[in-house]
Formats: sequence, C-alpha cells, structure tokens
Amino acid sequence: MTNSIGKPINRIDGRLKVTGKALYAAEYPLKNMAHAVLVESKIAKGTIRNIDTSAAEKIPGVIAVITHQNAPKVGQKNDESGGGNPFAKPLPVLQDNKISFYGQHIGVVIAETLEQAEYAAKLVKVTYVAQTPTLSFEKNLNGAYKPESLLTPLETDSGRGDINQGLQAAEVQLDANYSTPIEHHNPMEPSATTAVWQGNKLTLYDASQNVMGVQKAVANTFGIPLENVQVISRFIGGGFGCKGPVRGHVVLAAIAAQRVKRPVKLALSRQQMFTSVGYRPRSLQRIRLGATKDGKLTAVGHEITTQTNIDKEFVEHVGAATNMIYNASNVLVTHRAVPLNVITPTIMRAPGETPGMYALESAMDELADKLGIDPIELRIINDPPQDPEKNLPWSSRSLVESLREGAKRFGWEKRNPKPGSMRDGRYLVGYGVASATYPANLRPASARARISPNGNLLVQIAATDIGTGTYTILAQIAAEILQVSLGKVAIEIGDSELPPSPGSGGSWGAASYGSAVHEACMALRDQMVSLVQQDNRSVLKNLKTADLEFRDGGIFAKNGSVGETFAEIISRNKLKEVSVRVDSKPDEIRKKYSMHAFGAHFAEVKVDPLNGMVKVSRFVGAFGVGNILNQKTARSQLIGGIVWGISQALHEKTFLDDRYGNFVNHNLAEYHVPVNADIPDIEVVFIEENDPYVNPLGVKGVGEIGIVGAGAAVANAIYHATGKRIRDLPITPDKLL
Repeated sequence: MTNSIGKPINRIDGRLKVTGKALYAAEYPLKNMAHAVLVESKIAKGTIRNIDTSAAEKIPGVIAVITHQNAPKVGQKNDESGGGNPFAKPLPVLQDNKISFYGQHIGVVIAETLEQAEYAAKLVKVTYVAQTPTLSFEKNLNGAYKPESLLTPLETDSGRGDINQGLQAAEVQLDANYSTPIEHHNPMEPSATTAVWQGNKLTLYDASQNVMGVQKAVANTFGIPLENVQVISRFIGGGFGCKGPVRGHVVLAAIAAQRVKRPVKLALSRQQMFTSVGYRPRSLQRIRLGATKDGKLTAVGHEITTQTNIDKEFVEHVGAATNMIYNASNVLVTHRAVPLNVITPTIMRAPGETPGMYALESAMDELADKLGIDPIELRIINDPPQDPEKNLPWSSRSLVESLREGAKRFGWEKRNPKPGSMRDGRYLVGYGVASATYPANLRPASARARISPNGNLLVQIAATDIGTGTYTILAQIAAEILQVSLGKVAIEIGDSELPPSPGSGGSWGAASYGSAVHEACMALRDQMVSLVQQDNRSVLKNLKTADLEFRDGGIFAKNGSVGETFAEIISRNKLKEVSVRVDSKPDEIRKKYSMHAFGAHFAEVKVDPLNGMVKVSRFVGAFGVGNILNQKTARSQLIGGIVWGISQALHEKTFLDDRYGNFVNHNLAEYHVPVNADIPDIEVVFIEENDPYVNPLGVKGVGEIGIVGAGAAVANAIYHATGKRIRDLPITPDKLL
C-alpha cells in the first residue's frame, strides 16, 4: 500500500526552485517585453497641480508616460461589483489628482529597458498643492472612531456579561496598556506583474496568493468579462498576506501593456514594497483582567485602537481570540480606528490574532505573577469546556495538552518563579510561556482529477503555493487515495483557468484545497470501479466494490493478485482519459461546532544586564493542529511562524516620519529582521488530534498559528529574566537598561 499522507516528503517542486527552472512573476521570457517603473507621490496629502512628463518622454527608449492626465477610465463600477468580496472590488488608479498618502502611485513610465524607465521616472516633475496631513497615531487618538466593520465577521464591539460587574467581583485586578508598531511583510520576492494583452484578453503573470481574487478584481476594474482575464501565479517567493488582494501596480501594469500594445513587466523595488502593498497597522491595547484568588477569571476587557487610511477603511480583528480562548463570564472587546494619511493597512500573517494575543498573553502572565500562580496553571484553570463565545462544543481542543506536553519537553519544572533569580554566568535567564490559537478555516474549492492512458494522474486546482508546500501535500493526498507512486502524480495550480478555489491565506489552504482534491480523487476511484464492473472483459467484473482495493496504480481483488492497472482499464475502453471535477463545500456539521487550532509556546532567553542584549536560547512549540499531511512542511511552517514571533518581540518596527508621512527604514538594511545568529534550534511538537468534524481529512491550517503568541512567550521570558515588564514592542536593549 502507498501511504503518502503524513510522511515528511521533500517538496516535489524543490528541484525546480534550486535549479532556477521555477518561473516567478517577473521571470517569464516574453518577446518584445517593455519595462515599467512607478512614479510615487512625495507628499502625504493634497492634490497634484501639474505633472510635467516632457523631460522623461525625451529619454531614449521611453515609450510612454501615463498619469491621471492621460490614463484610461478604470474602476468606475460601483464597489458592489465585487460581489460582497472586498478583495474583488474594482481598483481605480490614476483617476484623479488627489493624494492621500506618501508613496501613492501617481504615474508609470514604460521604456525599452528597466534602467531607461528608472531614469525617466526620476525626471517626471510634479507640482503639488500640499495640505497638512494627519500622520501621528499618538497625537490623533482622540480622533479614533468606531469602524463600520472588521476584517472578519466579528462585531466591532463584542463580548458577554457585564465587564464592570466582573471587575467588581474580582479579588485581583490588572489594568495595563500594550502596544505594537507598524510592521512590513518583506517577502523574499518583491511583488511583480507581467501583463500581456491579446486582443481583448488579458494575461497577468502575477505574484499573487489569490489568482481568482485578482482575476475578479481586474475584470471588474476594466469592465470586461471574467473569462477575458487569466491570472497565472505558479510560484511565489513568500507573501504573508501582502500578495493576497489585488494591488495598484497590477492594474498599472495592465494599463501600461494596453497603452503600448506589447507585454509589460512591472516589478516593485524593495523600497516601493513599503508604500505599495500594505503593512500590519499600529495598535494600542488596553487589557483589564479580573480574577479570584484561586485564578478563575471574572472579567476580561480588551480595548483596541489601531490605524487605517483616511479614505479607505481596513481594521483587523485584534480582539477575536479574546472572546473564546479563556473561560470568563464577563468579556468586553472593542475596536476603534485612527484615520491617517498613510497607505491602507492589510492582512499580515495571522492578522488580528498576532498583535491581539501578544497583549492578552502578556497580561495573563502579569496576572499569574500577581496571583502567585504558575502561568501554565492559570491558563489551564481557565480552559473552557466549550466555546464561551458561540456556546458550541469544540470540534477538538488541545490547549491543555499542548501546555502540558510543551512544558515537559521544555523543562518548565526547572523554572524558579521569582523574576531575576536564574542565571547562566553573567547572563540573566528567563522562561516564558504563551498560548496560541487560530481558527480552523475552510472555504469552498473545486478540483479536477484525471487519469491518462499511461496511468499517470493529473490534479488541477486554482490554488497557490506561497512556499508552504501546496504542490507536495496535494500530490500526497492524490497518491494515497488512488494508490499510485508520487512520481506518477502531476499537480497543476496557480492559474485562474483551473477549477476555482480560494487564495492562500487564513490558514485554509491545506484544508480547502486538500478537501477538494480528496473528493475529486474519491470520485475518480468510483468512476474507475464503475468501468471495471460494467465491462464484461474485465477480470474484476463480478466483484463487488467492497471486494476491490486500489494498489500499485490499479484496481485489484482483495486478498488476491487478480487485477488491472489504470492504463489497462483506460486502453481497453479506448478512452483518452478518465476525468472528474468536484465542487467541495464545507459540511453543515461545521455550524454545530467551534473549530480552532491550539498550541503553546515556550521560550528561554538570556539577557546581558550590562548592555540589555537579549538572546533567545531555546524555544519549544507544541500544537494540536489536527491531522498532519506532511511532517516536514508542517514543521517548517510552524518554525517559520515562531521565527517571526521572535522577530515581533525583538526586532521589527517600521518608523514613520510624522512630519512628511514617509517610512524611514524602508529597506532590509534598516528594517530589522532576525538572521541565523538570532534564532536558536526550535523544537516543534505535534499533539495527536483526531478531529472528525473540521473536514474530510481532519486537517487544520498551520501557516499562522506558529506566530500567534510566540512574541508574548519571549516578552514573558524577558520579564522573568529581568523583572522588567516591557509592554511596547519591539523589546530593544535601550528599554532594558
């Protein structure tokens, strides 16, 4: 039997990547290619009085310069043309002279070479009528408003019970403010689009996590039929959310290609990534906790203030996990937003949960210290028997198991609870813990499975692989169901002309794509069985389905050697192929359960008291994330999330110049991310979890839960090491001196 699911199989696309044969959005070798470069605003608010493009147009090789003065009318449809999908709405660019943030796209230069376009773009002269922008988050907190909606269906203000009564009933209270800074995604591959028009049909080779979403948004923007737009994104060099929604440069590439009547490549520079594709917004969070002396929570208050663009609202669900993670009768979660003249924020790995759980898990650590209760035990005391927000049973919940097993692997019993009491030579040593959670999401998805006359299996789905291993896990699912070797399975993804599916995001990829492929391959099995049972020439014609099994690339009688390969069956029936397409949808049973992944982070830090330098010396993460499709890729995803959580705690912050609105450290020299020397060996522990309700495969996404709470574990460890509670991220040496 071929048992592929769960094994730590190497990525089937790995060889293509390391040999350079995997083509990314900016690497398609199209004939007669032109190159486009953006022109960006140098003010944060105002209007454009005039754009002088004459000097740029005289540069040898320049083909066209497009600004609002000569751009075609696009994105004029009502926003409702997105069909309720915020990422499918039209995206009007270069439609007027209004400026609402520094770095806004105000033009595009197209030339024969990239160098010519870059030089010409610098020669475009812009005269502005500048207005005073609203830039400082801290200085404009009094302008915070209640947003119309959040990224998820969570109500802007939510909760249960009476927070004031809960606090009054508490024997111990905590009231503290936590803050997180602006953070930028910075995937290894900057965003890029290559656009090609053939008549009235547009092909986009785009660095996109969501080919179907980009297809819909671009079709709506240009007012053309959906089938006239094809989006191809076969390989992506990381995304973390910034490559999810359609971006202005994608539309500009299409406009440019339409204008010059030839393929156009538009690749963002690293600096332009900071002003073109969103970011994780600033947050200020007030946490109020009340508890009895034995640690039972009586009240949880989580008041969030974040930022959004002054003209286009985006507010993430920072307090979502607070509603369901712990068992408290009185909970209040509120969200407010400060409108600023800064580019609109966007989704970023575990949006909402990442900043929200940093604050909540830091506060839980502070409460444990006040109560004199071990922080692990405090969390276990407040583990709810069912979802306290939805009043539904858990489909599965392994938080307690994750805390206990993680503590055992980490050696938590060696921890002296007194802050500043543990040392290694001159270094202060601290242990920190935090819980993790993320929804077990599932979206509708379609897939096609096809067996060819040579017995090879082809699976097609408009999924994307942003480095998570999608190609590999889908091949494993198909190989196991049809019982063929992995070498006989081909996966086609990353093309909007394939059966539709959601984009990669929200940790729903493996579950949604996997469920669709699972159902398609099961339907294909049924078709192959039907072929042999209805064929008088088949040696299996008289056997019932229960007496048949799939193995060795064919169908065989159980407990016997009689059988036929797929190739033999298809050849005898003179078929070109056997193909099945299915449309997979979430089962109704999902409405009867609350479905989340859970985990626990354990960090050891060493702090030099002489200079405040922090070194994360050990890290253990334990996770209950359902069935594991591939031990290697799942572990890699969780490690990646933990690395980012460490970076959240110690390194990452984008500095905004609140005089002009530009991001100051808009490059990887000054935007700090961890390097190998900053990261210890990370141990990932999978808690065995069989969840029959989440989806046919019993899988939960692992792409985001790894970052949720990881930063809090580091912050809590630093407090344990030093006795200094730093509530404002990142925790840099100056804050510890």
